[in-house]
Amino acid sequence: MVTPKSNTHVTLEHFPPGMTFDPPWCTFVKGGGALEPTGPTLRLVTRNATAKQYTDAQLDDYQPLARRNFLWRPPLKMIVRARFSHPAGELRGTAGFGFWNDPFMMTGKRRPALPRALWFFYSSPPSNMKLDVRTPGPGWKAATIDAIRWPFFALLPLAPLAVPLMNVSRLYRACWPIGQRAIGVSEAPVPVEMTGWHTYQLEWLEKSARFAVDGQQILAAGSSPRGPLGLVIWLDNQYMIVTPWGRFGYGLLNIPGEQWLEISHVEIVDYHS
Repeated sequence: MVTPKSNTHVTLEHFPPGMTFDPPWCTFVKGGGALEPTGPTLRLVTRNATAKQYTDAQLDDYQPLARRNFLWRPPLKMIVRARFSHPAGELRGTAGFGFWNDPFMMTGKRRPALPRALWFFYSSPPSNMKLDVRTPGPGWKAATIDAIRWPFFALLPLAPLAVPLMNVSRLYRACWPIGQRAIGVSEAPVPVEMTGWHTYQLEWLEKSARFAVDGQQILAAGSSPRGPLGLVIWLDNQYMIVTPWGRFGYGLLNIPGEQWLEISHVEIVDYHS
């Protein structure tokens, strides 16, 4: 049995075989996905995923909730100790942990929405979510996004003209930072080997966010998404392409064999308490 102490201080750090999760924890397993407790850790596993079926192993705290009732708002701190089965580039699909608004109807009966998130996020090629002018599209990164902001809606009427111009590298470098700020994007690569155990920390504040790995800050974002958001930890076989120059795509990957995300500790401290 794994039970949160409260909505102000949540800790997961022991995962016995046959465990069950009390609310608000929810599991979401599709295709070749599985959650495998080992006692001191929990592995989120995908096996022999195919492009014909969505495969996901996920733990979250929002599935039965309307977005307005998601549990988390700033200020708070999240700490996760985790490792992966494969290094960046060899791990396939998407994976990570943090907070988002579940905008794409992945779980629950909700309307589609523009994304809000702050998290440690991994994607493998052919994914290419090139939303930060200085950070590669795929890879292991700390990231924020909040597309539900007035600057984005103010720029939206210009999109039909601006998107083709983003194919000109000089104009892209000059103009895309404006779009990036409008959708609240800040990103930085995570400079550690994914297969080793590391402690990942995220501080979500009212007007900023800070990300650190093993006590070393890797990203200080000058803005942060509005809440409420839900906690998600996942590994799946998706890819997505979203670029300023108008490339969009989505699909599923063939991933033979086994890969996993393993966690030994999850802690959320709500500074409201």
